[in-house]
Amino acid sequence: MNIRGTDVMLLGHAACGALAGMAALWIFVEALNARAENMRRMRVAAFVAAISMAVTWILGGYWYVHSYPTDRKLILGGPWPFAHNVFMESKEHLVFVTGLLAFYLVIAMREKIYANAAARKMVLSVAMLIVLTSVMAEGAGAIIDHGAKIALLRGNPGGAK
Repeated sequence: MNIRGTDVMLLGHAACGALAGMAALWIFVEALNARAENMRRMRVAAFVAAISMAVTWILGGYWYVHSYPTDRKLILGGPWPFAHNVFMESKEHLVFVTGLLAFYLVIAMREKIYANAAARKMVLSVAMLIVLTSVMAEGAGAIIDHGAKIALLRGNPGGAK
């Protein structure tokens, strides 16, 4: 078995992104019944989401610059060029918004959302946006991975040589 560092990096990228989404989902569920007793858990989850998203950015950015050019060539030369043209391009731009929302969630959690209805609605909205974009990014990553895999399986006459 030959597991490369780039494989571990890419799996770490996906795992940290999923963790950020799950932390945001936790905040959403807790905020539905916000009380003084669960504020600490929500604040911890907000930090987990922000830190996980930062690690996701770092790992994904490094992999994108150093390893993705080969995969991009494979994908664009294979039968699923939309895996890059649609899904990677969308993911590149939307994940930055998700990260900014995760960092904002830490700031929004400074409010006592159990006593402030407007702040509670903001936290619920931001947390759900993070959840939805995290799920979208995970799905897009799977399609991108499959685009490279299918290009290799079908011989990829126009891809990397």
